[in-house]
Amino acid sequence: MTTTSNTASDGTNATPLADIEAIKQVVADVQASQRAKDPEAFLALFHPDALWTTAHGKVLIGRDAIADFTRAVLPNASWDGQVTYEVTHVQFLRPDVAAVKVSQVYHPTEGEGDEGVPLYVLTKDGNGPWLLTACQNTGVHKG
Repeated sequence: MTTTSNTASDGTNATPLADIEAIKQVVADVQASQRAKDPEAFLALFHPDALWTTAHGKVLIGRDAIADFTRAVLPNASWDGQVTYEVTHVQFLRPDVAAVKVSQVYHPTEGEGDEGVPLYVLTKDGNGPWLLTACQNTGVHKG
């Protein structure tokens, strides 16, 4: 994983390691909620004003729209195998805003899996949790 952080005026890294670990935990929680097909755990990770674009290009604006879609789709998802999510890069745009690249791989029980490279923009208010705020789930086309 690579990290691009803010630099303080004295030249030191101004990004606390705790923020990087908290962001990695959000992505781990995305993975856990997807594996469990648990829409409520997934929705708890979103900012109320979040924007989400699915891998198929459906744009969802606000946690209510994301909730309607997720509650209809996730519990009934029909995949065999597991999905993994790994943070590959964190770039802090400000101390409270991070752009996060993720490697997403579906590992089916048989055959070749699908890959995605989502971009998650996470934000936090003060000492609050990091939340998914603007996300684009992009599939990798093999060819």
